Amino acid sequence: MAGLIRRSDIDEVRSRVNIADVVGDYVTLKSAGSGSLKGLCPFHDERSPSFHVRPQVGFYHCFGCGEGGDVYKFLQQMDHITFAEAVERLAVKIGYQLHYEDGGAAVDQGNRARLLAANEAAREYFAEQLTAPGADLARSFLGERGFDASVAAHFGIGYAPQGWDNLGKHLRGRGFSERELTDAGLLSAGDRGTYDRFRGRLIWPIRDQTGQTVGFGARRLFEDDKGPKYLNTPETLVYHKAQVLYGLDLAKRDIARSRQVVVVEGYTDVMACHLAGVTTAVATCGTSFGVEHIKIMRRVLSDDSAGLGEVVFTFDPDAAGQKAALRAFSEEQRFAAQTYVAVAPDGLDPCDLRLAKGDDAVRRLVKSKKPMFEFVIKQKLAAYDLDTVEGRVAALRDAAPIVADIRDPALRPAYTRQLAKMLAMKLDDVRRMVESSGSRSRGASASPGAEGRELAAVGRGPEGQALARRHPDPAGDPLVASVTSLPEAPAAAVVRPSVSITQLPATTAARTERDALMAMLQAPTVVGRDLLVQASGCGFSNAPLAAVRDAIGRNVDSFERADWVTVVQGDVPEEYRRLVEELAVAPLPERPDRQPETYLRRITRDLIQRHLLRRKEEVKGRLQRTDAVENPELYRQIQRELVQLETDRRALQAD
Repeated sequence: MAGLIRRSDIDEVRSRVNIADVVGDYVTLKSAGSGSLKGLCPFHDERSPSFHVRPQVGFYHCFGCGEGGDVYKFLQQMDHITFAEAVERLAVKIGYQLHYEDGGAAVDQGNRARLLAANEAAREYFAEQLTAPGADLARSFLGERGFDASVAAHFGIGYAPQGWDNLGKHLRGRGFSERELTDAGLLSAGDRGTYDRFRGRLIWPIRDQTGQTVGFGARRLFEDDKGPKYLNTPETLVYHKAQVLYGLDLAKRDIARSRQVVVVEGYTDVMACHLAGVTTAVATCGTSFGVEHIKIMRRVLSDDSAGLGEVVFTFDPDAAGQKAALRAFSEEQRFAAQTYVAVAPDGLDPCDLRLAKGDDAVRRLVKSKKPMFEFVIKQKLAAYDLDTVEGRVAALRDAAPIVADIRDPALRPAYTRQLAKMLAMKLDDVRRMVESSGSRSRGASASPGAEGRELAAVGRGPEGQALARRHPDPAGDPLVASVTSLPEAPAAAVVRPSVSITQLPATTAARTERDALMAMLQAPTVVGRDLLVQASGCGFSNAPLAAVRDAIGRNVDSFERADWVTVVQGDVPEEYRRLVEELAVAPLPERPDRQPETYLRRITRDLIQRHLLRRKEEVKGRLQRTDAVENPELYRQIQRELVQLETDRRALQAD
C-alpha cells in the first residue's frame, strides 16, 4: 500500500458492509429482538450468549467480557490483522475500489479479487484430482505419513496431474484469462507459450490468516521430475512468502487462546502437530523465518510488554537445523514472549516422530522445550574445545553477549552461573564478562559485531612458539573482563581514534603488561630473544597492549635492528601506532640509580611468571575435572603438563 486509505473510502466501505454478515462467518447468531442478534462470544468462553450484534448501527458488544466495536475492530480482533488490512479485505469482499492519500496509487482491488478467485478455483481443482486414478502416488505419499482422506480434506490437500496444460484448460473454461492465471502464479510462461506451473505434484493450499487461498506449495513425487523437491507460488499481488505462515488460518484461534505458537519446518510437520493435538503449529513457506513472520505472530499472540506468550521453535538436529535456529535467535529480541526450542532426542521431525512413536510423543516434544537462550549457548559452546584454555576463553567471549542480552533481569544471573559451570570457570570472571558484554551491546547497537572485533585483539600472535607449545594462551582469564572497558571498535569505514598510554586502565595487570612492553621496545637486546619470544606468547588483559605484543611476536627476528620500534609500529593497526611510540619513549618506572638491565629482564619475567601461574591454575582445574579411573592416560598427561609448568616457572625464577 502506498499511502493512507482515504477517510471517505473507509466510511463508505463500512456503510456498505452488513456487520451481521461478517460476524456470522465466525459466530452463530440468533435474533434477540428489536433488531439485535446474539450468540456465544468468540473472545471468551461462555455457556449463555452475551455477545450482541446490532446491524443497524454497525457495532457489536459482549456484556460478559466487555469487548466491542465496529466491523473493522471485529476483523482485527478475530483475524489479528491491521486496520488497513481489515479495510482492504472488506473492500475486496464488496468489490469497492480504494484510493490512497499522499499521491499513492490505489491497489487494484478488482485484480486482487480475481487472483484470489483463481487460486480458490485451482484449490478446488487440485482437491478433486487427489481422488482421481492418476493420483495413486500422491495418496500413497500421504498414507505412508499417516494422513488419510479426511485429513487431506481438512487441510485442503490436492494433486496436480502430470501434463502441461491441465489446470490452465480447466481455469480458462471457468472464465479466467491467461494474464490472470499467470499473474496468480498458476501458469508459467515459456518460449512456446504458457504451461501449468505445478505438474505431477502433491499440493498444499497456502492460506492467509483470513482463510483465503493466496498460493500453493507443491512436493515432487516422480523420479523423472527434475525440478526442486518443493516448489512454491512465486511472489504475486496476493502472495508474499515472507508474510505468510502455513497453517495460521487453522491455528490462529488456539494461538490466541493459549498464548503459544509452535513453529515447525514443513507442511507435513504442521499437519502432524495438529493431528497430535498441538493445534498452534505453523510453518514458513519456502523461506527462512523473518521479521514479517514475527509481526504476524505477535499480532496473533497479542504479544505485549507483559511477555506472557510462548514461541516454540522445532528444528532438525542437523547442521541446517542448527543454522536455522541461530537465524531465528538473531530475531528473538523482537518478541516480548518467551522463546523456546524443542528438538526430539532421536532427531525426528514432528511428522516422523508421530509415525514412529505416536501422537503423545509429539505433545511431549513440545512440552520438553528448552529456553532458546540455553539452546543457543550450548550450540555456541559446542564449537569450541573446552578442554583447552583458549577454547574456554573463546567460548566465553562468544556466549557472554547472549547471556547479557537476556531481557529478564531475574534470569540473567541464573544463566551466568550455568555458563560458568559449563565452562568450569570462576563465576566472578564470567559475571564480569557478561556484564561488560551487556554494556558493550547497549552502547554499540549501530555497530553489530564490534565486540568480536575488539576482543580479537587479545588473541596470541604466531610467535612465542617455544612457550605456546607447552602453555596455550589463557588470553585474559581472569583478567579478560577489563578488555571490555575499552571503546568499541567502529565499523570498517570509520577511523578509530588513536589510543594513548594515558587511556590504559589503572590495574596491576595492565601496568605489568605496559611496563613489560616498554622494556621489550626500549631495550630488546637486553631483554633477549628468549624472553621476547616467551613474553609475546603471554595472555594480555588489554586489547591495545595485546596488539603491540602481537606485533613484537611477529617481528621478533628483527629485535636487533636499529629500526626495531619502527618495525613494530608499522605492524600494528593505525590507531595503536601512537601507543607504540609512547611505550618506546616513556620513562621506565625504575629508579635510575639501580641497574636498568636487571629491571628490564625482571619486569619481562614477571609478565611470563604471571602467565605461567594462571596457566597452572587452569591445568589444576582440568585435572580436577578428569577422572583418573576412567581416563588414566589423560590424567597422567595433565599431571606431566602441571609438572612442566612448575619446572618452567622455577627455571624462570632462577634466571
